[in-house]
Amino acid sequence: MRRDPQASRFGAGQLSSERRAADLARLKAEHFDVLVIGGGVTGAGAALDAASRGLSVALIEARDLASGTSSRSSKLIHGGLRYLEQFEFGLVHEALRERGLLTTRLAPHLVRPVPFLVPLTAPAGPAGLPQRIWHRAYYGAGVALYDAFASVSGLASRLLQGQPARGMPMHRHLSRTAARRLFPSLREDAVTGAIEYYDGQVDDARFVVTLARTAASLGAAVATSARAVGILRNAREVTGVRVRDLESGDEFDVRARTVVAATGVWSDDISELLSSDGQPAEHTGLRVRASKGVHLVVPRSAISGESGLILRTASSVLFVIPWGGHWIIGTTDTDWKLDRAHPAASANDISYLLEQVNRVLDRPLTPDDIEGVYAGLRPLLSAEARHRVGPHTRDEQTSSLSREHAVVEPMLGLMLVAGGKYTTYRVMAADVVDHAARRLGGLRRDGGRVSGSRTFDLPLLGADGYQQMWTNRADVARRHGVSVGVVEHLLERYGTLSNQLLTLMSEDPTLARSLVGAPEYLAAEIAYAALAEGALHLEDVLTRRTRISIDTVHRGVESAEDAALIMGRVLGWDEATRRREVDHYLARVAAERESQRMPDDATADAARLGAPDPRGYAAT
Repeated sequence: MRRDPQASRFGAGQLSSERRAADLARLKAEHFDVLVIGGGVTGAGAALDAASRGLSVALIEARDLASGTSSRSSKLIHGGLRYLEQFEFGLVHEALRERGLLTTRLAPHLVRPVPFLVPLTAPAGPAGLPQRIWHRAYYGAGVALYDAFASVSGLASRLLQGQPARGMPMHRHLSRTAARRLFPSLREDAVTGAIEYYDGQVDDARFVVTLARTAASLGAAVATSARAVGILRNAREVTGVRVRDLESGDEFDVRARTVVAATGVWSDDISELLSSDGQPAEHTGLRVRASKGVHLVVPRSAISGESGLILRTASSVLFVIPWGGHWIIGTTDTDWKLDRAHPAASANDISYLLEQVNRVLDRPLTPDDIEGVYAGLRPLLSAEARHRVGPHTRDEQTSSLSREHAVVEPMLGLMLVAGGKYTTYRVMAADVVDHAARRLGGLRRDGGRVSGSRTFDLPLLGADGYQQMWTNRADVARRHGVSVGVVEHLLERYGTLSNQLLTLMSEDPTLARSLVGAPEYLAAEIAYAALAEGALHLEDVLTRRTRISIDTVHRGVESAEDAALIMGRVLGWDEATRRREVDHYLARVAAERESQRMPDDATADAARLGAPDPRGYAAT
């Protein structure tokens, strides 16, 4: 099914409750070219890639869009400076090319440059001079190569498209004085100079929602709270998926000519689904290792600096990343074999991060400085592991795993894609859809030829006209009777889709106010999340459509009632439903806080599992 040409692209991309009902009906009735399992960045990217080629596409996600790994990253679109030391030149070059595309063409409203300092350390005085020279030469060469790869990628894009695609300033060397001028919180004895370079920053969850909406705007059916509970097959050929709607409990079959599993750390579960119909299980050919990464969020006032930091640790690297009015500090890199839906940060994880960052800060951070904590799982291909034991790299050394991706076809018509990194989602998506297209013989169901990937030149919703709207933001503010600051805030989160929120506020002035307990966000953003962004539960809004759960000291507790009232008006919640949503969210926050007081992974996991998942209670 293609988009109705009479409908606007913005309108066709609205993920409302009415759209979900219509898409569920499509899942039951249509025979799709491609069915994607998994609503993270790779799955949403695959749905967009397939839809842009004219294929009929469905996307199902067991929980919420980006509810797993794709909302719990370091919020960076980067080439992976540290991969140069592992001689992963191809991966770095590929990632820097993608970074350039995102910042200049595909999503300039969601991905923007952020500066980082690489502090240089060595003993003071004449004795330390050779080491200081060596450090500056070594790290300077690495950053110069990083910039060179980005420039080559940008040149290729300019030749192909006539547009700039580098999107980042060049690096520069700084003295100790200049480095501490940019980052006054650096201890004077912890730095002899620095190198400043740039990478990209993204709100990872918002990016995935925009990907899914862009796919929907091209005709893809998108359904969250839709869990794959079985694989349908005819002998050794996959013909579809058995799906359970977690909101109603209804189960039904979805027919598809090909199935793409982009399930991240759940990839190994596909083997279980393959045997769910009573037939022998099939090995998928991939083994995915889950590596836990924990991040801390502290207020901007806790650290004085105008750029981020990238620091060496004994086992990996540590980022200190500016994030609006906050800093993100991370990450750990530990093997995780417990609950994958809700990975828990322990007191040990938090202590480790504080210990590492405090080595270079003039005022050490304490647990009292922490506003938020989040933990996510990286899906790594374990075949690349190297064995080593360490305090935050246990068993196989997850920090040294390759971030290359792989696509396999364990059964006819079933493609699995795994590994990779957030920045290269588009490459992974194109690769797996290429495999699906070959399985389809290069033909769509309507008889048309399947083209090659088109996402190289397909702006996401909100990107078209973004630069012009940003330039004219003062005029936009005057027309809508709001401050320029409000328009800037919306533009940096929604791009030109901001017009839809501004219209909402014009039609209902009560939505122009700040949300209770979260003055950085507007009430209109909560309503819009339910109206157009597929949010079904309070948790979806407070943890992913906004980042109130990590941006506020109360972690959304003080905002829950207000947000539930706004969502409830849009989704038609009665008082019992609204109360249940708030209670579930408060229990989630309490469980997370408790888990972060536990000494290790096992006890933290047990504490986090004390809060039920809001999905599925309506069906029980």
